[in-house]
Amino acid sequence: MLKRLLTAAVLIPLVVWGILRLSTPLFVAATGAFIALAVWEWTGLIPLRTLPAKILYLLGSIAVAGGAWYVLQQQPELLTGLLPVAVAWWILAAVWLRWPQVGRDWVAFKFVLVAIALLPAWLALAALHGRAQHGPELALFIFVLMWVADSGAYFAGKSFGRHKLAPRVSPGKTWEGVAGGLTASALLAAFAGHWFGLNGQGLVAFVGLALVCAAISIVGDLFFSLLKRQQNLKDTGQLFPGHGGILDRIDSLLAAVPVFLYGLNELALL
Repeated sequence: MLKRLLTAAVLIPLVVWGILRLSTPLFVAATGAFIALAVWEWTGLIPLRTLPAKILYLLGSIAVAGGAWYVLQQQPELLTGLLPVAVAWWILAAVWLRWPQVGRDWVAFKFVLVAIALLPAWLALAALHGRAQHGPELALFIFVLMWVADSGAYFAGKSFGRHKLAPRVSPGKTWEGVAGGLTASALLAAFAGHWFGLNGQGLVAFVGLALVCAAISIVGDLFFSLLKRQQNLKDTGQLFPGHGGILDRIDSLLAAVPVFLYGLNELALL
């Protein structure tokens, strides 16, 4: 626990500073570097066994991501079509969790899945940060929302947890934890919505969107737990002492960010 607290004490201020102080191009580059590390960890979930295969996969993924970023700079409206695909994927992932034994040997599917599970989140986060109005603040909000939802779920689950959420995937998660996470998320969203100047129906819609993001973030968390369980892994890496790897830290964010940006656009919020 001490390692977790010390790591968080270092990482959280750095993340907040990076979101609020870096220009969007630098923010895109910094988050892109972390996504590249996440792709490297993903090779262990496919799994790819040899170092040359992992390196080729990483280089190919970087090329695809760079190409996608370049195309979106020329035609930003294409992201509007990509976001529903990402949202649909995470809904399908929620269904997949009902049959955790399925897909253990789907190497080819997992090989290309990175383009749906990781790439849209990075592109959506970049677009969110670059919004003309409240861009960095909205990017910070989705990060804080994930932290608050996770903390609310942890403490509620520890205190009141009785009913298992997905015992075959992540035995420690409970429905009481889900309720705690959603409650904490709603309170944060109500406060943040007021700060963003929303009221009435706009505020209600913003809180509702935050609740949807908190709920889908649980799917992201469980999905990566499923992939790790299929490969008998506890963590995807050891980059962060007490916290595991990159994917262990951003699994919920990968699911929530595309949903958040899609909701903001569709609801015409901010």
